[in-house]
Amino acid sequence: MSTIQLYQRLTQQADALMAEENNLIANLANLSALLFMELEDVNWAGFYLCENDELVLGPFQGLPACIRIPIGRGVCGTAASTLQSQLVTDVHDFPGHIACDAASNSEIVVPIVVNNKLIGVLDIDSPSIGRFKQDDLDGAELLVSQLVQRLTA
Repeated sequence: MSTIQLYQRLTQQADALMAEENNLIANLANLSALLFMELEDVNWAGFYLCENDELVLGPFQGLPACIRIPIGRGVCGTAASTLQSQLVTDVHDFPGHIACDAASNSEIVVPIVVNNKLIGVLDIDSPSIGRFKQDDLDGAELLVSQLVQRLTA
């Protein structure tokens, strides 16, 4: 199965999990569990939610994480401030990287925007440098777009 096919399958599973539920926290909890269970070589998968001028830890799977991240700081904060997804091959080369888990070496972050308003970000970390490729980012963006459709329905 290709990476894109994997994420298409995950998006279908996510859609089924969210089909009868409108609660954001419940849906994010299930999505983080789904990603953590299905993606190989991942040590953290979860969400940060926008609250005032910072990101606040939301539902996740993995080791304990940073609770608050200022908008504009680190990979998550950069994705939030620019509203652009981040694909980071080696987090140690990312200016201002925030090391919530010293074992994380690569990361993808996708902003969640509903009606032109930042809701939060999806964050997926791996202990392997170069773990994530463009297909992973495209797949994560597909999953987030499905989430956004559910939130606007």
